[in-house]
Amino acid sequence: MTNATGTRPEQLRDRMVDHIRTAGHLRSPRLEQVLRTVPRHRFVPEALTEDAYANKAITIKPGADRPASCISVPTVVAMMLDQLDPQPGEQILEIGAGTGYNAALLAELVGPEGQVTTVDIHPDVVEHARRALAETGYSRVRVAAADGALGYPQAAPYDKIIVTVGPWDLPQTWFDQLRDGGRLVVPLHWRGQSRSIAFTRHADRLRATNSRLCGFIPMAGNSDGERSAAITDHVALYWDTDQDISPTTLHNVFTHSESTVWSGVTVAANVPFDHIWLWLSATEPGTCRLAAEPAAINAGVCHAVFPHRTPAIVEGDSLAYLTRPRPVDQDGKPHYELGATGHGPAGTDLAERLCASIRLWNRDRDAQPVITAYPTGAERTVPHHDGLVIAKKHVRLVLTHR
Repeated sequence: MTNATGTRPEQLRDRMVDHIRTAGHLRSPRLEQVLRTVPRHRFVPEALTEDAYANKAITIKPGADRPASCISVPTVVAMMLDQLDPQPGEQILEIGAGTGYNAALLAELVGPEGQVTTVDIHPDVVEHARRALAETGYSRVRVAAADGALGYPQAAPYDKIIVTVGPWDLPQTWFDQLRDGGRLVVPLHWRGQSRSIAFTRHADRLRATNSRLCGFIPMAGNSDGERSAAITDHVALYWDTDQDISPTTLHNVFTHSESTVWSGVTVAANVPFDHIWLWLSATEPGTCRLAAEPAAINAGVCHAVFPHRTPAIVEGDSLAYLTRPRPVDQDGKPHYELGATGHGPAGTDLAERLCASIRLWNRDRDAQPVITAYPTGAERTVPHHDGLVIAKKHVRLVLTHR
């Protein structure tokens, strides 16, 4: 039931969809109609109806230090379905059943001629999804208890695969079970960031020109490619296993004098600039994440632009990070100039290089590098000369300029 007297689920659902449209994640009339049709609140029956339609995630299975399963934020659900673009009659595989809500949306989008299969590694989550789907009229969705890293070969190949948990790598099984020309939408993690990437399979590779910022619960058994360590009190570093980064060499880095370099690039208040991190990972091998707690920021140890999630570059015993912007007046309106702060012997040079990525982003703020994934062990050689290569266990990512 709802706490808001006279507010029906249908009204709350319409408000939710209106918010998604305002946020810029609704470009398909078909998807909008489906979001206005499927009763999201019935997939989280223990939650208040207002919460079911709020722009937030709702946990259905707690974990030791983070949720093990949840219903995703509505704007993220719409964003990823927009990337996937399911069509009537298609065969869809979903990795991560959650509440079953996303599978219901998919079932509406592919219609009775299509087929949706959703899998989850947690049997109780599978049971929750199966029950909710049956109770809401979507029993035609196939729900299976399975390790998502193995896909679901029984119903392969698929026209499209969507992953609703956060992997660090792309298992070979997903590649093998996707038709040539098919699409894989996955919230992949690399260089400290997580982005939903819309890959298309082209014979022996996956290629993407579209990725969007997001965050997901780490995928069980597929999130061990990142390392972390404290480099001083209240400041930690996160990097990938293929990077030559030693946190012990950085333990005294903040005792070095700092050097801040300004890029000359300004942004208005509330304008996103997350693509800078994306371009940084396409140009700098030492790109990683700096996590500074408020205590370190308030003490002036670190001036990170965002607590806990700030892009950085590490090289040997030096680092630089995206620093807190400085206010500037531009045409009588408040703007903020972006810059970087460096520490260590090469700190100034690293700050200059980070500013170069800021300027690269500023040339075309909507542009993105092309991301190509080559399965490890593929017969053809990954073209290292084409761009920056990021080595994972199952794939090699190559990030290039268009």
